[in-house]
Amino acid sequence: MQLSSLLLLALASLTHAYNLPAFGLRGGSNDRARSAVNGRAAAPTMASDGLKVIICGAPASGKGTQCELLKEQYGLVHLSTGDMLRAAVKDGTEVGLKAKEAMESGKLVSDDIIIGIVKDRLAESDCKSNGWLLDGFPRTEAQAKELEAAGIVPDKVLYLEVPDDMLIERVVGRRLDPETGKIYHVKYFPPESDEVAARLTQRADDTEEKARVRLEQFHSNMKAVESCYAGNIVKFDGTTKKEQVFDNLKKCLDEIK
Repeated sequence: MQLSSLLLLALASLTHAYNLPAFGLRGGSNDRARSAVNGRAAAPTMASDGLKVIICGAPASGKGTQCELLKEQYGLVHLSTGDMLRAAVKDGTEVGLKAKEAMESGKLVSDDIIIGIVKDRLAESDCKSNGWLLDGFPRTEAQAKELEAAGIVPDKVLYLEVPDDMLIERVVGRRLDPETGKIYHVKYFPPESDEVAARLTQRADDTEEKARVRLEQFHSNMKAVESCYAGNIVKFDGTTKKEQVFDNLKKCLDEIK
C-alpha cells in the first residue's frame, strides 16, 4: 500500500477515535481569574468576538445534527479534531508535519501535537470574528487542562444526555447511502424510496457489541473529567425531537449574547 494511502487510513482512524465527548471551562470572569482545574491561575482568554462553544455527547447522541443547526443559527466555525488534523497535514503547518510524521511511522499523535493543531486553528481570523463550535475535543482531563492553560475557555459547554439503550438502538439502525453520503435510520429516518434502500450500507462497527464498547469508553472519559467540570457543563435531554433539543440549546446560548 502506498504511503499516502496509509496516511489517509491513519487519519480516518484518528477521526473515529476522537469522536468522543468534549469538555471545557465556562468563560465567566471569575473563572478566568481562578482556574476550575487544580486551582491555578488561568491564562488570558483568547480574544474572540463570537460565541465560543464546546459540545459533547456520546456517539449517536445527535451531536452532529445539533452542530449543523448551531452553525447555521450563529455562524460559528464548526471544528472537529479529525477535520483540523487533515487540514493541518494538507497545509503543511509545523504541527501538521509533526502529526504526519507520527502517523507515517505508525505512532499515535500525541496530545501536544493535537493541542497545537487546535490552538493554531482557533487563532485564525474566522474563529476570532465568527466564534467557534468545538466538537469532540477535549476528551480527557489532561487535554482540558492544556486548553485552559492556553487561554481557550468556552462561553458554554453543552452536553447532550441520552440513555445507553436508546443510543444502541440509534447506532444499530443507522444506514449510509454510499452515493450521497446521507445518513438514514431504519426506524426513525427511513429512505425515501426502494431504490435508495437497496443501496444502503451499514458501517462495520455499527453493531451492538462494538457500540457498547464505545459507550464504555465514553463513560470512562466522562468520569475522568466530570469532577473538574461538572459545574460548568449545561446538560440537555437528547431524547426529544431535534427541533426541541435545538430550541433548548438556543435558549441557553442566547442568555450570554
